[in-house]
Amino acid sequence: MMYENKKKVLIVTQEMQPYTALSEISEIARQLPQYVQEQGMEIRVLMPRFGTINERRHRLHEVVRLSGMNIIVDDEDYPLIIKVASLPKARMQVYFLDNEDFFKRKSVFEDAEGQPFADNPDRMVFFCKGVVETVKKFGWPPDIVHLHGWMTSLLPLYIRKAYRNEPLFQDAKIIYSLYDNSLEHTFGEAFFRKAAINDLEEEDLADYRNADGSVALHKGALTHADAAIVGSSTLQEKAQALLDTFDKPLLPYQEPEKMLQAYVDFYKTLMEQEEQVKG
Repeated sequence: MMYENKKKVLIVTQEMQPYTALSEISEIARQLPQYVQEQGMEIRVLMPRFGTINERRHRLHEVVRLSGMNIIVDDEDYPLIIKVASLPKARMQVYFLDNEDFFKRKSVFEDAEGQPFADNPDRMVFFCKGVVETVKKFGWPPDIVHLHGWMTSLLPLYIRKAYRNEPLFQDAKIIYSLYDNSLEHTFGEAFFRKAAINDLEEEDLADYRNADGSVALHKGALTHADAAIVGSSTLQEKAQALLDTFDKPLLPYQEPEKMLQAYVDFYKTLMEQEEQVKG
């Protein structure tokens, strides 16, 4: 089915083959955008430019017209550099969000001793805010925003609250793919202050807080997303319990051979619902 007016799908992921390969997310995020594009939709892919990504091998280069913004995290200004690469064997580009303070180090989320970086919350806030600002620079209104990985989990809140008056996202359906991974247990109380960007207050982050006060990234993301997909074949008890109370459109885990078509069908159902609401 080809759309006369091509539907626009924004895929935001913390990892993607062949650039990073940390978990199952990498493979899904590699196959899905190409498949979506082959179904006649427009696609944009955004991910962090971790220091483990070899810029020369993958032919990354800076997009000067998109770079040059500053992103404020915890009252500090950080320059946002946008780079782009063409995905091998696909007529598709991937955009990378870069910053020397957050992404130059030659590892992703943990140091050489396996300890999570203390500034992972800051890196996440920078990335999520940077994604919205980059899409604004594109001037490209997505119909679907599909998020992959805990590092994207602030985006449903940011799009719906911090950027609620941004017309580019007014008709977007936000899908959060729930995977069996998160570093939220390493986040401290400062997360709530740092994540309160723009005119948000710490109270606006209440959905990202467990009853005991600890950080709950999946809970917050699911609260503010329009729909969810189960990306992992098995989920921890806490994540499964969240889904048991989820009363929005939900696509259960799909076996790899059925996954891509099931995702596209899910997109189409959500977009048709949006058109019925507007109609």
